[in-house]
Amino acid sequence: MSNTAYMVNGFDVSTVDALDPHLQEIVKRRSRLLGPAYKLFYANPVQFVRSEGVHLYDAQGNAYLDVYNNVPSVGHAHPHVTAAITRQAQTLNTHTRYAAEPILDYAERLLATHTEGLGNVMFTCTGSEAVDLALRITRFQTGGTGIVVTSNAYHGLTSAVAEISPTMGPSVPLGPYVRTVPPPDPYRTDGRDVGAAFAEGVAAAIADLERHGIRFAGFIADTLFSTDGILPDPAGFLKPVVDIVHRAGGLYIADEVQPGFARTGDAMWGYQRHGILPDLVVMGKPMGNGMPIAGVVARPEILADFGTKIRYFNTFGGNSVSIAAAAAVLDVIEDEKLLDNSRTVGQYLREGVGDLAKDHPRMGAVRGAGLYVAADFIHPDTGAPDGDLALAVVNGLRERRVLISATGAQGSILKIRPPLPFTRAHVDTFIEALSDVLATVEIA
Repeated sequence: MSNTAYMVNGFDVSTVDALDPHLQEIVKRRSRLLGPAYKLFYANPVQFVRSEGVHLYDAQGNAYLDVYNNVPSVGHAHPHVTAAITRQAQTLNTHTRYAAEPILDYAERLLATHTEGLGNVMFTCTGSEAVDLALRITRFQTGGTGIVVTSNAYHGLTSAVAEISPTMGPSVPLGPYVRTVPPPDPYRTDGRDVGAAFAEGVAAAIADLERHGIRFAGFIADTLFSTDGILPDPAGFLKPVVDIVHRAGGLYIADEVQPGFARTGDAMWGYQRHGILPDLVVMGKPMGNGMPIAGVVARPEILADFGTKIRYFNTFGGNSVSIAAAAAVLDVIEDEKLLDNSRTVGQYLREGVGDLAKDHPRMGAVRGAGLYVAADFIHPDTGAPDGDLALAVVNGLRERRVLISATGAQGSILKIRPPLPFTRAHVDTFIEALSDVLATVEIA
């Protein structure tokens, strides 16, 4: 793991000399020019030169089925999105300190997809910036600094946000004002209610902060708990956590960077699956289908004092071209009925993976919501997580030109997260490849 900086499915740079000569030269040049912090995927990295829909193409013209990328959520190089970007880039691209209507039109459309009560939006460039801004607002509003997160959470890369992202590894220590709680895992509650057990953990973490003289500010969670192992069910288990957070004087932040924009199939936003009203919602990645746009949605009363006393400006956040891209993404989600597609094709995908698990004892639980599916790998004798096998499956699929990754504290969980236009035919291709890989790795 030392050569991949605690990145699941990261390329081990010590193996560079085993690569194809052309790829070897690219990797070495990359390291020389970009430095060692930039990581590549897969034991055998792949070079892509173009994309379309749910496929990426390498330099030789080979198509790879994308069952992983949620940034191009409405499909790679979607013509409606690329046309909107081109038109706007040819017309005007400026910041938010000039009066303009497109940003307001988009804000109205975006806020209409959220639950009533969330009435303001502030734009940033990345999800990390959005979380950073949400933390500033939370601490200003509450007067506290203490933050509670789950034990393998990832929320971003700025200094402030990396300090609340335990999955970054021991070289990125948590802030002294941060406490972690076990994720809401229904397989490890001994039959107790998942929501009640999780809320008790959050309450204990808040009490520990206060015992050490740290005033509680807020709780933040990815509502699919993606890096904790993809834990979506049962829907509704977050309700008692919201009550605990508010009783302690804190704010609830819903991290929708991964669950948002129709990913779960049940609702536009992950928090809506749980029937809760967050105080702040952070968005990113799929918002502009690859263009740099993210944001924070808030209850207006929370921003009233903050916005009066603290000037916020982001040179590129909410720029004209990114707003055009984001508006086009909403068009595609609506016009192509991608929320419905996420639900129906996602169910077909879960069923397909679940059927494979019945024939492979080293596959444990299969779960998910919409087009976000997880499959555990375990040692059959002990039931312990098997990260080595999961990684072998990921790399086996890559060699068959199918792209996924792994997640979880031990990297033992397949992370299956295709673009939203995925079809049943694409699922069939994936299941065939996965079945082939499973037979191969289990024999090995």
